[in-house]
Amino acid sequence: MTAPPGPARRVAVVTLGCARNEVDSEELAGRLAADGYRLVEDPEGADAVLVNTCGFIESAKKDSVDAILAATDSGAEVVAVGCMAERYGSELAGALPEATVLGFDDYAAIGDRLDDVLTGRPLVPHSPRDRRTLLPISPVARTAVVTAEEAPAIPGHGWVQRRRLASGPSAALKLASGCDRRCAFCAIPTFRGSFVSRPPAEVLTEARWLAGQGVTELVLVSENSTSYGKDLGDLRSLERLLPRLAAVEGIARVRVAYLQPAELRPGLLEVIASTDGVAPYFDLSFQHSSPGLLRRMRRFGGTDDFLALIGRARSLAPTAGFRTNVILGFPGETEDDVAELERFLTEGRLDAVGVFGYSDEEGTEAVRMPGKLDQAEIDARVRRITDLVEELTAQRAEDRVGDRVEVLLTEDLSAAQGSGVWAGSAAHQDPEADGTTTVTGVPGDARPGQLLDAEVVGTEGVDLVALSSAELALAAVPAVR
Repeated sequence: MTAPPGPARRVAVVTLGCARNEVDSEELAGRLAADGYRLVEDPEGADAVLVNTCGFIESAKKDSVDAILAATDSGAEVVAVGCMAERYGSELAGALPEATVLGFDDYAAIGDRLDDVLTGRPLVPHSPRDRRTLLPISPVARTAVVTAEEAPAIPGHGWVQRRRLASGPSAALKLASGCDRRCAFCAIPTFRGSFVSRPPAEVLTEARWLAGQGVTELVLVSENSTSYGKDLGDLRSLERLLPRLAAVEGIARVRVAYLQPAELRPGLLEVIASTDGVAPYFDLSFQHSSPGLLRRMRRFGGTDDFLALIGRARSLAPTAGFRTNVILGFPGETEDDVAELERFLTEGRLDAVGVFGYSDEEGTEAVRMPGKLDQAEIDARVRRITDLVEELTAQRAEDRVGDRVEVLLTEDLSAAQGSGVWAGSAAHQDPEADGTTTVTGVPGDARPGQLLDAEVVGTEGVDLVALSSAELALAAVPAVR
């Protein structure tokens, strides 16, 4: 296929996976726009479709393959990037000859690579490598390497090239990339590399840029936000950064995602729970709560430790939000382990819980572990815990009836549901991952991204129904006879 000249080249970007991938896609979009490509939403009208894949677990990989195949139906040239493309490289290219597979090292020249694809120049897919080997083992020795001219590619850190693909008032902002943990079930460090923090000044500058783009809520993302600053020589970096981000003009709320329970220091917990403009929201990667099984996972803690952590946060912020993910069916998991997880979930009263079944991931320690469970048993345990979670999170939402909440307005529903009705997210609700809050009695001059005080008056599953404080005040005024 011959590429149309200059600005006529059209590219659609399809993103799968997490908010970190969304940031990477926006960096790629910005680079492509700077190289003369016109960004379009519909793959049917594109000359090329860039599919930013996810390679975390088996189901995510299947979704990525399906998205690549669907993109080929558009008749456009298809290019696979992202975690799955980086992780498998030439193997993925061999399995999907319909697409060109590019790795992270191609991102800086993504416009040139797309030119190659559109003009029929052959590209040799990369051979995957363990990206942890590209940086020193010592975190504090990494800064000199990542700032060098020949630094390894770290997607999502080139914010200067970023171009927003979404238009809502919330946006993800990368704190760091990579991970130094060695969880037995996770392959992410091998293809995302070692942990690298972005300098605080750079994060602040991007926050101001996002505010200028109309963003009022920042969602701080990384593979492990509690490690932020360890490679900069200051483990309290995030504690110092959060109040500064909350003070950025135009930013109404800052939310931190991807916290590791074992690394959540008391000082950071207090800052998240008590700082004006920072959502008292704890996205904690518990994964399980049975102490013995967690050790097999190469993780720490257990039910009692986790409940104590939640209790400390609630003592500072009684209405704080909590979400987590849990894995069922890890090798060696027993009925007692599942019962212990049920105890934690019941007593923890979390707001949102993602439930996943274990799957073998190449290159992880768990692949070689004894005690593998049958898939039917894993599926049964996933259903069992999913049913429990649905009941518990709905109960937790009901507990919030009568609470005052600050809702970040996202969508005017008046046309469908009547005047003054908006959708939004309260402080305990991540705008992408958790439930929503529907507010009635919203003033006519409201706008997306505005914070509005309201009172929770009902629930629909995990979603809240609220009445604006202005409407409540009006209702409290005695009628004049």
